Amino acid sequence: MTADIQRIKDLSRHLAALLTTAGVPTPMLDARLLTAHALGLDGQQVLACRDLSVTAAQIAVACALSGRRAAGEPVSRITGTREFWSLPFRLSEATLDPRADSETLITAALQLFHGRQPPAQIVDLGTGSGCLLLALLTEWPSSFGIGVDMSQSAVRTATANAAALGLAERARMQVGNWLEGFGAGEFAGIDLLLANPPYIPAAVVETLAIEVRDHDPRTALDGGMDGLDAYRAIAGQLSAAYRQTHKLPPWIILEIGHDQAADVTAIMATAGYRLFKKQLDYSDNDRCLVLTRDEDDGMT
Repeated sequence: MTADIQRIKDLSRHLAALLTTAGVPTPMLDARLLTAHALGLDGQQVLACRDLSVTAAQIAVACALSGRRAAGEPVSRITGTREFWSLPFRLSEATLDPRADSETLITAALQLFHGRQPPAQIVDLGTGSGCLLLALLTEWPSSFGIGVDMSQSAVRTATANAAALGLAERARMQVGNWLEGFGAGEFAGIDLLLANPPYIPAAVVETLAIEVRDHDPRTALDGGMDGLDAYRAIAGQLSAAYRQTHKLPPWIILEIGHDQAADVTAIMATAGYRLFKKQLDYSDNDRCLVLTRDEDDGMT
């Protein structure tokens, strides 16, 4: 059948047919993206150049990529890139594949500081690819950010993404276990704390779609028996830091599971935070919490 493939559009249609047979939910889009990747083009170039000829070697590469997609590997893992907040982010085996619903945190942060001075310093816990932190730095040119991740590989990926986006001078990525290792002075300077921690109950992880279960790092998914371990760890570290410094970030934005708002709010209350606002995702589920200190009724 590959003998009938002469042009880019033939190749894309062939891949789409293969992916349709495999039950991939978006075969046309995935075929176009994989064709582009195999040919070293972007998605728009594939459309503009659809009548150009393709070689046997290019066909073989594209078909191999489609085989990986048919087996459940996400397109973003195959290409090594995911768009988030209209920005390109490189991925690695140590980073979560950013979801569109996580853009809810960006929306919440921008709404929170709308018409006010942006935060001078942002800290992003479990930064992964750096997508949350770097997206906000593109929106707030005067802000500086620190991304923290337990994985050295993730830190390298986030550092590379910061450089690629021209943000290297305003972003520092470092290895750490949430807030451990922050000095008193540095901790006191945090104006906004972000986190998208693992929040899926351990027993549920095995039931996730193959694209997530087999290709995202387990440490970025598994939140312990009830999915709340990371929130307890962060709240505990905040409480310990407060006893030493009597300072805490005035604002925290946390991504949560759709049914975890009450539990996470209660956990964060142990560190002196109260719920300021819940933000819904694109499916109208609770997706992130904006929390503030009890003594903070507004911007500080």
